[in-house]
Amino acid sequence: MRDNDNPVKIYLKDYQAPSHWIKKTELEFDIFDTHTCVTSRLQIEKNFESSADLLTLNGEDLELLSVVLDGVALGDDEYTLDDEQLSIAGLSGTHILEIKTNIKPKENTSLEGLYRSRLMYCTQCEAQGFRKITYYLDRPDVMSEFTTTVIADKKTCPILLSNGNEVARGDSEKGRHWVTWHDPHLKPAYLFALVAGELAYIDDHYKTMSGRDVLLRIFVEEKDLDKCDHAMQSLKHAMRWDETSYGREYDLDIFMIVAVDDFNMGAMENKGLNIFNTSCVLANPKTTTDAAFQRVEAVVAHEYFHNWSGNRVTCRDWFQLSLKEGFTVFRDAEFSADMGSRTVKRIEDVSLMRSLQFAEDGGPMAHPVQPDAFIEISNFYTLTIYEKGAEVVRMIHTLLGAEKFREGCDLYFERHDGQAVTIDDFVAAMRDVSGRNFDQFMLWYKQAGTPELKVTERFDEASEEYTLTFKQHCRPTPECEHKKPYLIPVSVSLIGEAGLCPLYLGEEGEADREDNTVTVLELTEAEQSFTFSQVKEKPVPSLLRNFTAPVKLAFRYSTEDLIRIVKLDTDGFCKWDAAQQLAINEINRVMSLLVNDPSPSLNPDFISTFKYVLNDDQLDPAMVAQMFELPSEKYLGELSKTIDVESIHFARSCVQRKLAKALKADFLSIYSSFSSSDTFSVSADAIAARSLKNMALHYLGVEGSDASRQLIEDQFMNASNMTDELAAFKAIVHSTKASFKSLKALAIERFYSKWKDEALVINNWLSVQASQPIPSAMSEVKALMQHEAFDHRNPNKLRSLVGAFCSANIINFHASSGAGYEFLADEIIKLNRSNPQIASRLLTPLTKWRSYDENRQIKMKAALERIKNTDALSKDVFEVLTKTLS
Repeated sequence: MRDNDNPVKIYLKDYQAPSHWIKKTELEFDIFDTHTCVTSRLQIEKNFESSADLLTLNGEDLELLSVVLDGVALGDDEYTLDDEQLSIAGLSGTHILEIKTNIKPKENTSLEGLYRSRLMYCTQCEAQGFRKITYYLDRPDVMSEFTTTVIADKKTCPILLSNGNEVARGDSEKGRHWVTWHDPHLKPAYLFALVAGELAYIDDHYKTMSGRDVLLRIFVEEKDLDKCDHAMQSLKHAMRWDETSYGREYDLDIFMIVAVDDFNMGAMENKGLNIFNTSCVLANPKTTTDAAFQRVEAVVAHEYFHNWSGNRVTCRDWFQLSLKEGFTVFRDAEFSADMGSRTVKRIEDVSLMRSLQFAEDGGPMAHPVQPDAFIEISNFYTLTIYEKGAEVVRMIHTLLGAEKFREGCDLYFERHDGQAVTIDDFVAAMRDVSGRNFDQFMLWYKQAGTPELKVTERFDEASEEYTLTFKQHCRPTPECEHKKPYLIPVSVSLIGEAGLCPLYLGEEGEADREDNTVTVLELTEAEQSFTFSQVKEKPVPSLLRNFTAPVKLAFRYSTEDLIRIVKLDTDGFCKWDAAQQLAINEINRVMSLLVNDPSPSLNPDFISTFKYVLNDDQLDPAMVAQMFELPSEKYLGELSKTIDVESIHFARSCVQRKLAKALKADFLSIYSSFSSSDTFSVSADAIAARSLKNMALHYLGVEGSDASRQLIEDQFMNASNMTDELAAFKAIVHSTKASFKSLKALAIERFYSKWKDEALVINNWLSVQASQPIPSAMSEVKALMQHEAFDHRNPNKLRSLVGAFCSANIINFHASSGAGYEFLADEIIKLNRSNPQIASRLLTPLTKWRSYDENRQIKMKAALERIKNTDALSKDVFEVLTKTLS
């Protein structure tokens, strides 16, 4: 609904239960080339807790053919119809409502509702796509039993799928056929799914913990059948893990996954019929990197875990989105940690939080994990809902411990199976099994922003007492000026010259701790002190071990302190974090020196510490690779009051280049040690070895000698897997050395010719070129937009080219001329009409305009104003612009 042409804001406080329930939903889809006729037969029942008898159904872009109530066709004067609603008055009991509509999937570029993607028809109904299929109570608290019949041409659509179990099939006239599916589990419309088209599939079986046999089936285009095995194995691992870790068993006779190339999201957990972006299901060593293999495993698990945390128990309303997403991200993170390196997984998750979610918290789109209002729900599929929501669940796990947390989950699922519930219901289960008061903790859900912890120390040598004082503060965000103190769990150790020290913190801190070198402090006040006794020497505090809370922590570590943590701490996250802080300090030092010295030297202690890490054979190779990943330009910008684009870029590049030269021999040794012709494997050890080898290759590319160039060329030409080939390709294309110029042109052409028929590989080809740090990058991006490999209608292509340039190529997107801002504005204006979801997401780099210098602020704001003045602005884009410019 709109008010004075502006979209209306929806508030959590205004929530009301629906006036009616839909007990049963019978759907028939008659699919033709030009259109699809949808017939819905709904068993409507009055909600007697509501005084309204007016039934208002949601609908968008629908051609209404007929409305039949209890067997009687209604005339135009017996219902009210507008662009977004169909209303019928006087429905006070139980009724059968039959509605027929026409829709045009081929013309549906929004990729919501039912649309055509290459060889298939498919749906995307979360959050509010079902209303583009038929008139319905399109809200998550209306849960219904669905029966779906799909009818189509047998030749063009041999596969007909929907939710649940297949119950009937047959042939009809004129070469058409039909299949009926029944889902016995109640679900809201957003979990509905349909797929029809030309697809091949692989089968497997899984025996559940109660002995039931479940058919597993993955559908893809025939050319991609050789890329399904990893997803299938990931699915089986996820099913077993959910049984072992949470006692959750699958509940249908079949579980299906379908890979779709045109998809706005990563994947969708529709009950029994998960629809995936191809990038999240297809994997083959020749065409898929290790990171992509891991992503497939994680996303397959995430969507499967939703069967309970999202489907069997779902959200009452969209303000509760993190109820399912935050909880399920936590579950998939724990699964990935168990499948691979727990430390590396934690580092990856924290890196994402710090570089992107903290930025979201500090920008105009900041919102609580449980938002209090929105205009377009699609804008709230954010890192705050997913990643920060997962961190909030992780804090509950930390506070309760693994055993009590599992009890809380069991109680939550038992209480609410088949219901649409709230975040408060989830926390109540945790409260009831533990006896803890969660009133203050709920501020993590209600308040936006990233809390900042300033920590100071005091050591009294005579009394052998060491005191840590914590001050917490959270900056104002759009929804709240003054923040109340959070309950913040902070895991702490003290490091002496020989390693971790025993902790004596008084009776409360001593209770039943198996490891007396680690304790979790619970901060509840704006300022709080904790004193440790029997401390024999001045220690270095190891703070926020394993990143026990999503906060910004400030403590004045000396270089010597950080080196001690790198060398002696037993917590992998803190070792990595100390290395990051050493790198930040060195980049900042070099930045100040570059004003007068074009080639400043690096601090010898910085070099020696990283040399120590590189040669510490006790460390996980994957962790070493992570420690050598210097803080990104984006994250360095987030640490600045005013982002100095050029200074950050050149200082970081200088540190990377000089580190590459200083440790060249070590990188060569690492590269040689970890280069192997062993059979390809995606085991944790094999991935770790390749990650360290290719980290060394990256630095050798930065060093750029003829010998390094030859080594990179050899790997590019002879690589037997995509991880190695893409690493070499990126090293070549991103090199600024003149000696790489001819090789670059050759590599770009060779890579494309070799992989042009593999869409996901070509997406990498586009991204590598879009993110190259050279002055001509934007002109090359524009040229690539005219290339046969690019399709403006495909979200994956847009993310790979336009998204990569605007988000990953900081120095060029933020060129002082403002050309990057104009380029992005042009793209958003085009996408506003065809795919508003993607348009609003691509806007993100412009939303931080106030963080830059005056010249860039003026140019970014002008680009934003130009978008705002576009006719027929979508709700998605309107909301982001309004908040950004206010």
